[in-house]
Amino acid sequence: IGAPAAPASAAMKAGDVLCLENTRFQKAEQTNDPAFVAELAKLGDIWVNDAFSAAHRAHASTEGLGHKLPAYAGRTMQAELDALEKALGSPVKPVIAIVGGAKVSTKIDLLENLVTKVDALVIGGGMANTFLHAQGVQIGKSLAEKDLAATALRIMEKAEASNCAIILPVDATVSYHFAANSPSFAYGLDAIPPDSMILDVGPQSTARIHAAIDDAATLVWNGPLGAFELTPFDRGTMVAAKHAAERTKAKKLISVAGGGDTVAALNQAGVASDFSYVSTAGGAFLEWMEGKPLPGVEVLKV
Repeated sequence: IGAPAAPASAAMKAGDVLCLENTRFQKAEQTNDPAFVAELAKLGDIWVNDAFSAAHRAHASTEGLGHKLPAYAGRTMQAELDALEKALGSPVKPVIAIVGGAKVSTKIDLLENLVTKVDALVIGGGMANTFLHAQGVQIGKSLAEKDLAATALRIMEKAEASNCAIILPVDATVSYHFAANSPSFAYGLDAIPPDSMILDVGPQSTARIHAAIDDAATLVWNGPLGAFELTPFDRGTMVAAKHAAERTKAKKLISVAGGGDTVAALNQAGVASDFSYVSTAGGAFLEWMEGKPLPGVEVLKV
């Protein structure tokens, strides 16, 4: 803002492109300061937001400018919103969601929203251990948030009331060490050794997830099914990702995925380009899946 930005903007000719400093270096950006927004608005005639990944932030350049200048979505934003509409807004049914990752605590809002929107919800990763513990399964030394057992049961009750099938692991791949290539064993849930930890879904669970994907017309995916960063505990995630990609290529599935670990897992499986859409966003994708309005999108509707 100010000099030298204003003179440089004023001197532009048709076809010119002017790059200015990253607004995130300005404290007034994150506070959405009206005076800062007004100064930014002086530099242009219209505002195009192409940053879906920042759309969950009501900052000066991601939301404030939309109240000062004629506002438009850029092509990447448009593609993202179109894909998300197909995934949960008005999807082709039946819809399945795969949600994984380490902690239930970071995805409570997500799970509570999804069970009212999808026909089946696959829960994997460390999150699944919390749900299994809540059901009385002995999970050994596995990662779990045992204090959230009541929350897990509440989510399962809400799913049942909404006719959403919760698909939890029926067996597990376990190890005694959290390390790549440590010896691993498949166990039924009634036989998890007390000094072992669950690091991936087991073969029967993988088959069950396959069947759920086969039954679906739309898939929304956020989070890996196991410790995918360590071999061989990436198998559940890799196999499911490849299966979903095959169904998508055969035009039998609309597949939308997002979130940092999810994108990394799909790239690791070599199938990211085969999904219908892979979101560029982390936090914004998560908040959208939680059913929360995104300030950077809402201002475009005004």
